[in-house]
Amino acid sequence: MSTVCYICNKERQKGSKVSHSNRHSKRSWKPNIRKVKAVVDGRPMRISVCTRCLRSGKVIRAQ
Repeated sequence: MSTVCYICNKERQKGSKVSHSNRHSKRSWKPNIRKVKAVVDGRPMRISVCTRCLRSGKVIRAQ
């Protein structure tokens, strides 16, 4: 499954996990992506969308 939002192009972010003793190790944050059937250019299509776009109404769901 794609980890990129079709609407806002949100994707995985990288950074550091920092312990109490200030040691750094690599980690990543993944967006909450859902596969939904939505209307794109007037026709239904299955796309990967983040929940932020779903919640804000940027995606029109197909019946």
